[in-house]
Amino acid sequence: MIRHALGSKSRRLALVLALAMGALPAFASEVVLIPNRVIYPGEAISLAALKEVTLAPGKRKPDGVITIATELDGKVAKRTLLPGRYIPANSVRDAWLVEQGATVQVFFTAGVLTISASAVTLQPGSAGDLIKVRNVDSGKVLSGTVMADGSIQVSAT
Repeated sequence: MIRHALGSKSRRLALVLALAMGALPAFASEVVLIPNRVIYPGEAISLAALKEVTLAPGKRKPDGVITIATELDGKVAKRTLLPGRYIPANSVRDAWLVEQGATVQVFFTAGVLTISASAVTLQPGSAGDLIKVRNVDSGKVLSGTVMADGSIQVSAT
């Protein structure tokens, strides 16, 4: 009924107003991030190595693809990222806070008691990762959580 009552120009104007007011679903294009050069495994990802691409109307991005630049800045590639390809979330990781073989401080805290020791990391890790370390004095292998400052927090097992 509305189609017959309104002229062609009026229908277009009504459609534009309805889209602007959110009354109809918008056909906005999605924006994705892709590398503009090859990014190799272990390489830190910088914003300069990325470009935003607007998908063709009607084309949708796959699930699990990173679309926000700040989610990639400073991350490290776990596998080769090729130019023109989507960047899956599972192909990047946080940068290591501690490298394998690094000497770190290990802390054990129980109430007001805190014991610290030096240890060597047996594997790399980011903040929050559970890694193994070897006590420098005793040679005992411990598991602990990497803290934001690069130290390792162990707990009683």
